[in-house]
Amino acid sequence: MRLDIRYRSSFAYDGFVRESQNELRACPCTDEFQQLVSYRVTCAPAAKVASYTDYWGTRVDAFGTRAPHASLEVLAEATVDTRERPLPMGLSRPELLNDPAFLDEYAEYLERTPHADWGVEITRRAAEATVAAGPDVVGWVLALHRLVGASLRYERGVTTVGVPVDEVLAHGHGVCQDFAHLGVSFCRSQGIPARYVSGYLFTRDETILDDSEEASTAGDDAVRVQTHAWFEAAVPGFGWFALDPTNQSAVGQRHVKIGHGRDYEDVQPLRGVFSGEAGASVTPDVEIRRLPMAEITMHQPPGRLLHERQQQQ
Repeated sequence: MRLDIRYRSSFAYDGFVRESQNELRACPCTDEFQQLVSYRVTCAPAAKVASYTDYWGTRVDAFGTRAPHASLEVLAEATVDTRERPLPMGLSRPELLNDPAFLDEYAEYLERTPHADWGVEITRRAAEATVAAGPDVVGWVLALHRLVGASLRYERGVTTVGVPVDEVLAHGHGVCQDFAHLGVSFCRSQGIPARYVSGYLFTRDETILDDSEEASTAGDDAVRVQTHAWFEAAVPGFGWFALDPTNQSAVGQRHVKIGHGRDYEDVQPLRGVFSGEAGASVTPDVEIRRLPMAEITMHQPPGRLLHERQQQQ
C-alpha cells in the first residue's frame, strides 16, 4: 500500500516570543516492512532544518527561529510504501527469555521507565494471563495483548501522557498511548522485552481496523487523524512481534512506523522550548491518503496528491 502523509503542527502564542527551538519526529522509517519514498519538512516562519538519527534509530528534524514571532507552523510531508508483516510461527519456549545472549540484546527494553513503571496489580494480572496461555512466548504476548483490550476502554480527554500506568489501569480508560504503555508494562513484568512505537494509522477510527475488501473499497481514501501508538514484543527465535492493542489487531500495512523507544519520551512527535512570557497552544493534525495504483509514480514529491486534493475542494 502506498500512503501520502501530511503531519502539521501549529503553535499559537498569546504574544510575541523571541526564540523557539524544536525537535520533530514525524518521518516514517525504512525497514523490512515499509519503504520511505520521499520526505520533506517546511516551517513558517522559515527556518533551517538540521536532521540527524537519534540513539533509537529515529530521524529527528531540529529547527528553530530567533526572530520574534506570534505563531509557528511545521509541516512534514511523506510518501511511504507498506506491506503486511508475517506472524510468528512455531513454539517459542519461555526459558529462552532467560538466555544470557537474549537478555543482553534486549536489556534496555526490560527496564522500568517513567511511563512503564508497573506495580503489583499489573504484575498479578499479567502473570494470570501468561499461566493460562501455556508455555509459549507467542501465546503469552497474544494473551497480554488481549488483556490490554479487556482492561481499558478508549476515551479521549481523560488521561495525559504523564499519568502513571497503574493509574490508567485502575481507571480503565485512555487513548492509544495508554494502551501501548500498558502493553509494554504487561510484557516487561513477565520478562518479555517490549518497546513503545510511534507512528500513523490509516483508518477513520483508530479503535477499529478492518482490512476486508469491503472496507478497502468503501471510499476511505483520505482520513484526518492524529499520530498513533502500539507496542512490539521481542519473541525468542522470531524477533519483534508488533501488535496494536487499541484496536486489538496485529500491525499491518495500514500502520506506518515513525520510530520506537522505551516509552513515549523516546519518540515524542514534537517537543520544544521558547523564550518569552506568552502562553502557547499547539494544534496537531495528520492527513493520510491511500494512493490508487494509477496515480503512483516513482518520483512524485511528498504530499503532492493531498495538496492537489485540497485545492480542488
